[in-house]
Amino acid sequence: MKTRPLGLHLVGEVPAAPDAPRFALGQKGFRPFFLLAGVFAAALLPLWLAALFSRFDPGAYFGALYWHAHEMVFGFSVAVLAGFLLTAVGNWTQRETAVGAPLYALATLWLLGRVAVLFAMHLPRGVAAAVDLAFLPALTAVLARPLVATGNRRNYVMVVALGALWLCNLATHLDALGVLSAWRRRGSLVAVDVVTFFMVAMAGRVFPMFTRNATRVESIRNIPWLDHAAVLSMGVLTALSAFAPDTAPTSLVAMVTATLAVARAWHWGARHTARNPMLWILHAGYGWLCVGLAMRALAPWLGPHATTLATHALTAGAIGSLTLGMMARVALGHTGRAITATRTVALSFAMVTLAAVLRVLAPWVLFAQYRALLVASGALWSAAFALFVVAYLPVLTAPRVDGRAG
Repeated sequence: MKTRPLGLHLVGEVPAAPDAPRFALGQKGFRPFFLLAGVFAAALLPLWLAALFSRFDPGAYFGALYWHAHEMVFGFSVAVLAGFLLTAVGNWTQRETAVGAPLYALATLWLLGRVAVLFAMHLPRGVAAAVDLAFLPALTAVLARPLVATGNRRNYVMVVALGALWLCNLATHLDALGVLSAWRRRGSLVAVDVVTFFMVAMAGRVFPMFTRNATRVESIRNIPWLDHAAVLSMGVLTALSAFAPDTAPTSLVAMVTATLAVARAWHWGARHTARNPMLWILHAGYGWLCVGLAMRALAPWLGPHATTLATHALTAGAIGSLTLGMMARVALGHTGRAITATRTVALSFAMVTLAAVLRVLAPWVLFAQYRALLVASGALWSAAFALFVVAYLPVLTAPRVDGRAG
């Protein structure tokens, strides 16, 4: 069966029944998971800042630093991926993934993982790990079923990447339980690379298309061999991060990946997007991805804090901007609404971008104010997602405006 690009202009929805429920949170995968991701992102940074200043204790299971890292990746980022893939796979295959009770069960399992990790020290040994580790296999099974049934081999890579994320999560828990050592940090960093792999793969499929369709600039295009090379290089970098971190070959591959990432985007039309927040936030997020990879490659020459700042270029910058931009876009497109940004949403895009600047670039010139910059960045990042929740709660819970299912 012919597959469609990864994106949101995906068709095949069945018209809604006349008695379709007015509360539609369980009607499509993006609905509960984007809402959970937005609420969690808005709450997580204030909790992390409180822990940083000894006003909140997330427990000794991961410790404050690695609890923050773990929950940013395996909590927030995984929730966004779940919402996106549950929706996209249903459209690629024309078969539903999970709606109604099964979808609510998946969302509840994700939420139980967050609670279990936070209260791990109050639970019997291994319970928090078991609960948290249950979500990704359940999600993968739900996604793999329609992909395999329709022979949608092009997108099997998504299932493989989810498996890699699960292995990273397993490694962090095994470290916390004393079975492995030094994997809380490494597992979280490799997981960031896996999420970056998703972003590299997704960006080439949809960003040029979105930009060309909105701007009508016909010169905007993909260069297929560069797209394939960038995705392959990111895959190699992820493997090296797991098995040969902080080595010269890993730095070299990071620079190759950054170069390919920039080269492939040269004809994506970023310069035509300044007046369209729904476009520029995606290109800004992709720009942070390129910056993060380049900083990572140059970290040995950029000073002792470069590795941390490079990681935050990929997390606060790329993941923050791209998840916010794609959640806003997918929610509108899949509820039959025009894909335009209100002033509130445009403000949230500006806030998440400024948060990344304060977290990644400002410390280079204002390192004496590092903690103040952390607070300002965290407050802006959290507020950006809080604005998303306020603006999109009606969108995510109400039926489609065109009367279709989903």
